[in-house]
Amino acid sequence: MNTKTVTETPPARTQSTPPLLFPFLDLKAQFESIRHEILAAVERTFESQGFILGPEVAKLESEIAELTACKYAVGCASGSDALLLALMALEIGTGDEVITVPFTFGATAGSIARTGARPVFVDIDPVTYNIDPALMERAITPKTRALMPVHLFGAPAEMKPIREIAAKRKLAIVEDAAQAIGSRYQGEPTGSLGDVGCFSFFPSKNLGGAGDGGMITTNDPELADRLKVLRVHGTRSKYTYERVGVNSRLDALQAAVLRVKLRKLRQWTTQRQENAARYATMFTNAGLDKMVTLPETSSDDSHVYNQYTVRTPERDSLRSFLRSAGIPTEIYYPFPLHLQRAYEYLGYGADDFPHSSRACKEVLALPIYPELTETQQQAVVDSIADFFSRFTSSNSTENFQ
Repeated sequence: MNTKTVTETPPARTQSTPPLLFPFLDLKAQFESIRHEILAAVERTFESQGFILGPEVAKLESEIAELTACKYAVGCASGSDALLLALMALEIGTGDEVITVPFTFGATAGSIARTGARPVFVDIDPVTYNIDPALMERAITPKTRALMPVHLFGAPAEMKPIREIAAKRKLAIVEDAAQAIGSRYQGEPTGSLGDVGCFSFFPSKNLGGAGDGGMITTNDPELADRLKVLRVHGTRSKYTYERVGVNSRLDALQAAVLRVKLRKLRQWTTQRQENAARYATMFTNAGLDKMVTLPETSSDDSHVYNQYTVRTPERDSLRSFLRSAGIPTEIYYPFPLHLQRAYEYLGYGADDFPHSSRACKEVLALPIYPELTETQQQAVVDSIADFFSRFTSSNSTENFQ
């Protein structure tokens, strides 16, 4: 079996590379639009001198619970910790298996491995990039305890069959909704579709803090209680430990900042969706919809576009060309998890998950943030059109290496 793992790192930027015309994500522009509200929230927190949990965190938890139509929301230190705490609260550990995908951020599988459980990978749907429910069911064994679908790039996974599988097999569902706050599946908010929902407030997320932060949502009162105990060293009262927990509290400063931003989330989401629709029109008008694959989502779903991901077999050449033209792009994700050194012990081969592996070679994320202007989007599309015009005429990528 071919078990080649990846060790490559992205090439360093050369001194001759021109500056970007605009950033991939403009957090400074976002800050300027809410500067006074943010600074007032920070000052309020400093005046209180209450920095760990407290009223600001409790209010944010209540507001996120309302947003996700859940009874409970529990703040924690990061989206990665949200996944870990969810599994800990479900008492998943050594000897257990949790099914997820290899085409995702490392924290997805990392949270499973850190409990002592075994990540079991299945491939993605090549159109949505989310987990293929049919493959998920085939991967279930007597050791399987939970399913961990990822709502990748802001598009909900196909949750109806996943919920049916979980109910039939008596398995827990942990939603990795790190990129999907505010999205819906058939009218239901992500974070409410399983036993536990996990969100990230990393600055690049649609609702991003001024540092790390996370949130866990659930409708189960026992799970909510366990999560609150686990996030503070396993203690309910000072110096008495009923569980082996961790230190994963959401800072009051982060909660204060996030509460300001949460009031803008619906507007920002609409702007991202409008930018996505504009991209689709621009690509189609330029005839590029035949050159690159655009993101798709069911009409019943609400894609919140944490990333706007296109794909093409010429991804690396295209990205290099765009960089030379000053157009920013990112790759989410360049290597599948099953080929990473950290997961060699799982014994997967290079050809085990072809859709995930191919996506890693073809996907390219374009700027999509709310403040992105129509002119900037047109510059992106024009540069992609320029690339394919040259590529088609030369029928070779050698000019773009």
